[in-house]
Amino acid sequence: MSTQTERLKRRLAAVPVAVKQAVTPALIKGGEEIAAAQKALAPEDTGALRDSITVTPPGQATPAYSQPGGSTVAGENEVLVTAGNSEVRYPHLVEFGTAKAPAQPFFWAGFRLTRKRAQNRVKRSIKKAVREAWE
Repeated sequence: MSTQTERLKRRLAAVPVAVKQAVTPALIKGGEEIAAAQKALAPEDTGALRDSITVTPPGQATPAYSQPGGSTVAGENEVLVTAGNSEVRYPHLVEFGTAKAPAQPFFWAGFRLTRKRAQNRVKRSIKKAVREAWE
């Protein structure tokens, strides 16, 4: 894992459980904003790709065959945004293109567009929860 992820895990381990629970709604809302941006950027061919973009809340499993990562269970303070399912197995081909089809970036472009806003929401939520926990 990255250094930032490890540092964040250490910091979250020191925070009371009530504070962690208070942050979950901000995580989910951030994931939903990222998914909305990705859906807006997804090609409109049949709509199946757009409809396959999902937000997985903490403790739940992502759809089978979803990208990136396939079927994965979200951690305690983790929200996963994925594209694809057992019916739609081609998000990576659309995102990065093939020899016969040009790339149509939607997943990572949508993530990069909304990541900062989602991060700021989570940071504000953490600060508020910590302040309330110590009052």
